[in-house]
Amino acid sequence: MPESRTLFGPSLKTDLVKVERVIAEFRAGRPVLFRDGERLALALSAELADADLARRFDTLAQGRGHLVLSAARLRRLGAKGRLETGIFALPTIDTGRIETLALKIDSRMDAPVAPASTLDEAALELARLSLVLPAVIIVPVSAETVAGEPLIEIGIAAVNGYRAEQAATLKIVGRAPVPLEGAPETEFVVFRGGEGLRDQVAIIVGKPDLSAAVPVRLHSACLTGDLFGSLKCDCGDQLRETVQWMAENEGGILLYLDQEGRGNGISNKMRAYKLQSQGWDTYDADEVLGFDLDQRHFDFAATMLKQLGVASVVALTNNPQKIGAIEAAGLEVAATQRVLGRPNAHNVRYLASKRDRAGHFIDMDALMARAAPTD
Repeated sequence: MPESRTLFGPSLKTDLVKVERVIAEFRAGRPVLFRDGERLALALSAELADADLARRFDTLAQGRGHLVLSAARLRRLGAKGRLETGIFALPTIDTGRIETLALKIDSRMDAPVAPASTLDEAALELARLSLVLPAVIIVPVSAETVAGEPLIEIGIAAVNGYRAEQAATLKIVGRAPVPLEGAPETEFVVFRGGEGLRDQVAIIVGKPDLSAAVPVRLHSACLTGDLFGSLKCDCGDQLRETVQWMAENEGGILLYLDQEGRGNGISNKMRAYKLQSQGWDTYDADEVLGFDLDQRHFDFAATMLKQLGVASVVALTNNPQKIGAIEAAGLEVAATQRVLGRPNAHNVRYLASKRDRAGHFIDMDALMARAAPTD
């Protein structure tokens, strides 16, 4: 990766810095300039495109623009079984048509789907990194056309390699004892890097023996469940009961990862919740929005554990994806242990969907017995 000279300290990895700036631009609804070899194209978030920008894009496009959509969204539009990203030609940058194809619940395909290019795939990855809906307007341009415009140019390799680069930059920036209810001997360790521009937290409960397999839970942040006690999920129960179990069983480490809504972000999680309130299953709701079953990445979580001195873990999880990610990062999973939540009338369908559609190890009979009233 190219580096820049600086008057203010170590060399900056310019691609990493550029991607961070591009994420900010894209989330703000401003176009960014992609480069793939000699090819240049402007990319704009479909959900953030206003009428004025659409008119300007239309002038530039001259009938050559297109809309990039994820495989999940294309399946919802009628492309059954599709597993690849695709594009719709945009003879005009029509915000009404774009909204219909990218955002509306009951839309259907109105034209043939063409294969996506490597630039299109990188633009969709930028949308995911930016926590906006995975739908991007692309307009090919020449260097002369955009000369002098205040655009940030980014190569596709920089965007595609961003997650791995971020994981490599992960470092501890602070740690302090934080006594918790039921777990007074607890330390919070804050890491910077790993996933976008967000901080991650390792919560060390008690004094776990790092020379042995350490009980570890990878817990993705859930504002609604962890903080407000939402009945729509079992996240808060799992969080608190894991900490309590660790405090009573010689300690452990809980990684609190900023991956709200299975990595889709809080705004998209609320969009999915609205669909669920209308009868959609949790995974179907995400697919309507263009997301696959799970957008989360756990490679940086393994880096956190390594920096804490952990080599072997007892994985406290129901999710086989987390177990695979820990093993793929070179850590030993010596054993696994299930984490029980509390079923209720609002989350039982959600729990069953995680079992049936995402392969989570959930014993519904055991959960229901746990929820049954006792004399």
